[in-house]
Amino acid sequence: MKRTILLLILPAIMIMLPAQASKPEEVKPVKNLIVMIPDGCSLPAVSVARWLQWYNQPNSPQLNIDPYLCGTVSTFSSNAPIGDSAPTTSCYMTGYPSRTGYVSTYPPSDKDNDIFPTDPNKAYQPLATVLEAMKIAQNKATGLVFTCEFPHATPADCSAHSYRRGNYHWIAPQMVHNDLDVVIGGGVSLLTGEMESYLAANGYGVYRNDLRGMRADTNNKMWALYGDREMAYDADRNPDEQPSIEEMTRMAIEKLSRNENGFFLMVEGSKIDWAAHSNDPVGMYTDFLAFDRACGAALEFARNNGETAVVIVPDHGNSGFSLGTRNCPGYDKLTKDQLFRQFSQYKLTAEGFARKLNSEPYSEVQNIFRQYAGLELSEEELHALAQVKDYKNSPVPAEERSSEGVEPSLYSGSLTSFMAKLLTSKTCFGFTTGGHTGEEVFIASYHPGGTPPTGHRTNIELNEYLCRAAGLPLSLDDLTHRIFARHTDVFKDYTCEIIPAYDATGSPTLIVKNRKDRNKQLTITPFTNIVKSGRKGEEEIRLNSVIVYVDANNTFYLPESLAEYLRSVQ
Repeated sequence: MKRTILLLILPAIMIMLPAQASKPEEVKPVKNLIVMIPDGCSLPAVSVARWLQWYNQPNSPQLNIDPYLCGTVSTFSSNAPIGDSAPTTSCYMTGYPSRTGYVSTYPPSDKDNDIFPTDPNKAYQPLATVLEAMKIAQNKATGLVFTCEFPHATPADCSAHSYRRGNYHWIAPQMVHNDLDVVIGGGVSLLTGEMESYLAANGYGVYRNDLRGMRADTNNKMWALYGDREMAYDADRNPDEQPSIEEMTRMAIEKLSRNENGFFLMVEGSKIDWAAHSNDPVGMYTDFLAFDRACGAALEFARNNGETAVVIVPDHGNSGFSLGTRNCPGYDKLTKDQLFRQFSQYKLTAEGFARKLNSEPYSEVQNIFRQYAGLELSEEELHALAQVKDYKNSPVPAEERSSEGVEPSLYSGSLTSFMAKLLTSKTCFGFTTGGHTGEEVFIASYHPGGTPPTGHRTNIELNEYLCRAAGLPLSLDDLTHRIFARHTDVFKDYTCEIIPAYDATGSPTLIVKNRKDRNKQLTITPFTNIVKSGRKGEEEIRLNSVIVYVDANNTFYLPESLAEYLRSVQ
């Protein structure tokens, strides 16, 4: 009969945090820690969102974050001043900068390009995160809220490890098997039947595009996913089908706060970044205001609770967005009505407009723009729209569409891109790029003991603050050593065989045998927390961390205590 043994890795002694901390201020530990990340949110996006809220609601001149703004952060990769979401949030979670595309993984050395010295011997090493430390060392509940698909960079940075952020078949099972208590966001198509079976067998309520089911759920543990991949932008969201990020945040806090030991929660306003990449100011400001409402919910809980710290910080800038552009002569003397009246009438994002235009006949174009944008298109703009390659209802046959006679600033092969350009052309907003930018980002924070992270700091120093606020009884380095040791070190006294995967998306298997006793054998599959023991897998060892395999060095990273278990098997 198969038995399951729960293998816990707990700290034996109190270990001080790294001595290299450059912000050694006293930070009072708290019971609960909420980290909120408006992905790719540059400060001008916050400014425009604040102006638009004030313009639309004259009695609401302030954002929820405004009273708590307290500093700035420089975010960067290990070998470049401008980072993407994977290495920047990785640094917040692990304390180590990493490379573009790396999810909570130590980077290879890039010699003179490294901003700080790196250790070549640690390349590809999975790095323990704040979430994992609070779960393992403090037995706290953990949760993630986001609007992208769940294995996307920022949520993955908290609970998974990979040097390729796009390898969802490595990342998704880690997130499931890391036994997070609450996960709410996008990615229905990425939760496999096997993953759902694991969750259901371990007491989770699992909901796929089921808003009513999520709202009625009374479990402490829950996964609720919406959309095949990402969720809708807030401006395009059907409130009968998908929850707001504020509602998701409130639900996560309500469930996580039932844990008497406390909790860690990360909330990401994921698609602020996506809108910035698309140069879509509507998506940027509406998704930021939706995120700010989620911040209001978290801050309200923290103030009432008295044992919760909230840290709100973007992971990097994006798009070089500005309020004011050379393409809008005299913009600096325009009134608030001249700057914001037209823009305030936009009811859909560029993506939402594209979807609407592709769902209605061409005869309805002007009605659509009158209803959702408060304007009518000129003949030149109608002509430009008809030339867009993926506009399904264009009166111009696909093979006859061209850029001839189209204003160069509007010509685009993508209907979403066309709409972003068109909507922006009616404003005095500007963009310098469709990619990430390297300016400092803001910090807003509430701490019940009056010790928020003030001033300017690096992403490394912000991790040090989070660790102090969490009151971790061990360093992240020490936890990394315990739960992510190389299999060649852990099983140096045993025979190891790696059986290759059958295909590119499969995983290899590690077989470990005791040379003196053939019955002492471990069968290890990566990206889960389950190890099978015995020649026929008679027993299961359930870890409270995940096993990671890295193909770049053909190494399994797993708890060092597994060797002791192997020796002690009867």
